[in-house]
Amino acid sequence: MDGNSGVGWGDSDFFTMHFVSKLAGLVALIGLIFFCPAHASPKASEPDAYTRTAELRADKIAASLALADPLKTARVRDVIARQYVDLHALHAVRDARIAEAKSLPDRAAASAVAAKGSIDPQLTVLHAAYLARLAEELAPAQIERVKDGMTYGVLPLTFRVYQQMLPELTAAQKDQILAWLTEARELAMTGSTSGEKHAWFGKYKGRINNYLSAAGYDLKQAEKNLKAQPSPALLVIPDRL
Repeated sequence: MDGNSGVGWGDSDFFTMHFVSKLAGLVALIGLIFFCPAHASPKASEPDAYTRTAELRADKIAASLALADPLKTARVRDVIARQYVDLHALHAVRDARIAEAKSLPDRAAASAVAAKGSIDPQLTVLHAAYLARLAEELAPAQIERVKDGMTYGVLPLTFRVYQQMLPELTAAQKDQILAWLTEARELAMTGSTSGEKHAWFGKYKGRINNYLSAAGYDLKQAEKNLKAQPSPALLVIPDRL
């Protein structure tokens, strides 16, 4: 434009640059609003509720080992917490399959049973891998304590009560009882709830009771005798034997 025009090239450039500058500032402000950590999704930066629960359980078990090395304690805690989370994820898949199977119009019961066992192979693999990771950090006796921690100490308590209730048990009978309780504990470790864990012990205690009854023991009378003893320590009978 010529010099007689109201607005020259210099003025036009000024307004254009001013507009671009304002626009750039607005874009930067929007970026700060949407990408600032304060506005980030909680799921991206915070563990979910079950993960926090798993970490608390793992903290308790790891602390009970009283390891001298705090770094090792932290590693063991992480291994245990990871196992809880992985088990939870597998059981969520199983539960979804069971719910779907129960909704089928035909053969719902059979389909639900099949769905319940659908993750058994994965549980077996997961359990073996978990024990291998624990073995990298802990001695066998310490791993036993972790197993008991994950199963509420049912094995040592139940084994002690059987011996208190039946002091005449032979060495072979004690070995068999301990073997079955140990097998129950391994299976209980893969359970998703307290109820599932206790159900495994209940199943094996039924087997133990049948074994002892066949050997001539009167378990009902033995339980009565145990409860009649004066020492409170002898009165703790888990889930009825």
